[in-house]
Amino acid sequence: MLGTTGGLFAIPWCKRSLLLTALMSLIGAAMGVLDTGGNVLALNTWGTEAGPHLQALHFSFAMGAFVAPVLAKMAMGSSEPRDFQAGENASQSILSPVSTASATLALKHHLGADFLWSYIVIGTYLLFVSFFFFILYSKSSSVRDKSKASVQKCKVAKYHHALIILLFLFFLCYVGAEVTYGSYIFTYAKVFAEMKENEAAALNSVFWGAFAVCRAVSVFCAACLYPGTMIVLSLIGSAVSSSALAFFAHYPISLWAGTAVYGASMATIFPSGISWIEQYTVIQGKSASLFVVGAALGEMCIPAVVGYLQGKFHHVPVVMYTALGTSAMTAVLFPVMYKLATASGEGLREMGESEDRKALLSSSGLNEDEEDEEDAGEWNEADFEVIEMNDTLRNSMVETSLKAAGSSPSEASLQPHPGDAVGDSPVAAGGSPGRKNLNVDREKND
Repeated sequence: MLGTTGGLFAIPWCKRSLLLTALMSLIGAAMGVLDTGGNVLALNTWGTEAGPHLQALHFSFAMGAFVAPVLAKMAMGSSEPRDFQAGENASQSILSPVSTASATLALKHHLGADFLWSYIVIGTYLLFVSFFFFILYSKSSSVRDKSKASVQKCKVAKYHHALIILLFLFFLCYVGAEVTYGSYIFTYAKVFAEMKENEAAALNSVFWGAFAVCRAVSVFCAACLYPGTMIVLSLIGSAVSSSALAFFAHYPISLWAGTAVYGASMATIFPSGISWIEQYTVIQGKSASLFVVGAALGEMCIPAVVGYLQGKFHHVPVVMYTALGTSAMTAVLFPVMYKLATASGEGLREMGESEDRKALLSSSGLNEDEEDEEDAGEWNEADFEVIEMNDTLRNSMVETSLKAAGSSPSEASLQPHPGDAVGDSPVAAGGSPGRKNLNVDREKND
């Protein structure tokens, strides 16, 4: 945006054709980067829900293309200076060479001032917009979500490069047909349909008006329709309307209706195509730039070829046949892309199922480890209970021996020693069942 702003500020002061060419190239490159960055930014911001936002983005392109010339015309006013008009109305006499030269200089000065202000106003507007974008960028976090990045890496389609190349050709045909029809329909209406100039201009306005209106409607349709569905509907509409224009354009009703339907059908293909391909594979800067390059090549090459062929074959409606041919080409390319995209989706589904199996196996291993720990805890509790029972039995035997010693010495001699009692007791002996169980339990724990 800053490059476009700088170019717009510098163009009114440019006096050399080479410098003007360089500035226009700078503006074109900056606008290409802006187009690519806008699409990628929308995809990165809203992800799978970027459909309505992409439609709104491209609707703003159509709205700007419609509003900017109108505002420029209102700001520039008439193409003739007021003093020259007044002098012409006041006197119908023959103008001298001096008055003609002065009127020409006044006209150049009038137009130069208007052009200067139009460039300055548009450049200032872009400068403010770029300033607000810079504020948003500075406040946004630069830390990226690693989990999202890993998901995107796993999301790369099996036929990623083939899909990108086919979509490149798809956009080349689509944008080339759109620009060609919008550029030559005025000439076609005057030469082949023999319309008046105002009628031909109205037909041209019908095409671009239907284009802009359907892009506005597509913002809401994208919220309830899949991108693939919108592409299929657009391809059907463009195929039907281009067929009517190619074979029945000599009927006025067919020409007007076909132009309106063709403009409406071309409105949603580009943003819907980007939203559709993003469902199956990752779209980053390189892929999006390739789409924009394909659209730019179609915008440059196809109108030039049509103009050359129309000059060679004056009696052939090359414009209408081009619309039909590009519609057929896009109608063939999209099913091929869909087949490749769904095939890669099946591979991703199988990979996801294998990952699920690995996750289940790992979770079952964790469950077995937890069960072993629970069993070990139960064995330890049993050991503690046995030790407590032995301690209680030993204490009771000591108390009994002390009572016997206090009653009579003879009886005390007959009583076993506490240590002997403990050592020879069948409960504490090494051969007793309880002791065996205790040793076995401790060996298990060891």
